[in-house]
Amino acid sequence: MFENVEMPEGLNAETLEHLINPKNYGKIEDADGVGVALDEKTNEYVVFYTDLNAEGIENTKFATNGCQDTVVIGSMFTDMIIGNDLEYAQKAIGKMHEKLGELSAQQQVCADIVFTAYIASLQNIENKEKGEEEEMHVLKMKDSCESVQKEGEGE
Repeated sequence: MFENVEMPEGLNAETLEHLINPKNYGKIEDADGVGVALDEKTNEYVVFYTDLNAEGIENTKFATNGCQDTVVIGSMFTDMIIGNDLEYAQKAIGKMHEKLGELSAQQQVCADIVFTAYIASLQNIENKEKGEEEEMHVLKMKDSCESVQKEGEGE
């Protein structure tokens, strides 16, 4: 769709497609696992829904109140892992870093909040399998977009 469009530096056609038409954005009713990554300083969050089958990840969706970088990374990552096994999905985090290339400190936090929400969704599945009654599993972020922005101000 964007093959003949001249892209701004650092933006490619795939990234632009995910920005304009995010994939897998929304909610899965009665998901096997629901994970939340929360940045307490900014109240930014990502909710990650995961459905598994015998082969691996049957479906996944995400929702966020975060920035466009978070939406793009969530869209790309969910698109990459659907239909693959859990081992591939773990490796996909590294593959996403390769695909995204050099990230700013703020973009790295955006990526990490998506990956952390995914990990939280798997922890939710594991907790439920152990018999725990848990609606969702919440992991708080160590790094914050807010502190990254403050560090970068004035440079």
